[in-house]
Amino acid sequence: MQIGAQLYSAHNRTKTLEGFAETLEKVAKIGYRSVQVSGTCAYEPEWLRDTLQKHGLTCAITHIAPAKIIEQTEKVVADHAVFGCRNIGIGGMPVPMRGSLEGYEEFKKQFLPAALKIRDLGAKLHYHNHWFEFDKLEGKDVLQRILEDFPEDSIDFTLDLGWAAHGGQDVVALINQLNGRLSRIHLKDYADMPEDGSVTTPAYLRPIYEGKLPYDDYINALKRRRKF
Repeated sequence: MQIGAQLYSAHNRTKTLEGFAETLEKVAKIGYRSVQVSGTCAYEPEWLRDTLQKHGLTCAITHIAPAKIIEQTEKVVADHAVFGCRNIGIGGMPVPMRGSLEGYEEFKKQFLPAALKIRDLGAKLHYHNHWFEFDKLEGKDVLQRILEDFPEDSIDFTLDLGWAAHGGQDVVALINQLNGRLSRIHLKDYADMPEDGSVTTPAYLRPIYEGKLPYDDYINALKRRRKF
């Protein structure tokens, strides 16, 4: 199991190429050797390749604008190949497609062909969840529907453990269910909301082991999965 830095957590510091480069340098100095590139300014793939190499980093996965995945599939795969990444991520269900079966069907209509093309080009599409993907859409949630509708070799999940728990899931059971389609994860904890109202996000997010989730159980379950 390799631990990397998810750069969306530092997105306020990566809004320019200069800030992005400084962030990669600092992440490397902390001791990370792998990153997820998401929430950053625009960049040329050659720039990212050279900057990663300069600091001894690799890119394990990205999050890319959904429209690019659909409309520029071949270019997205080719750009990722420049900086040595085969894992192309969707950060979540696009807003217009959330919360209804009709929205999910539109997601499938647009992203299934892209996922198959990405697979055929030698890369892999990944889906990252929040909590709302676990709302039932006529009896099944989004992850269940993706499991049924997308071939196993066309899409993996970047399972966000904190958001899954916040969505009411048995996280260990979910890890076991996803099994071979789970090669990237986000480690996220949360605690009870402060009573002073200072936190307005859906959950009071915390580093792992500083919240309320049983991370020993989660990590042990992950270690038993074949892709870890």
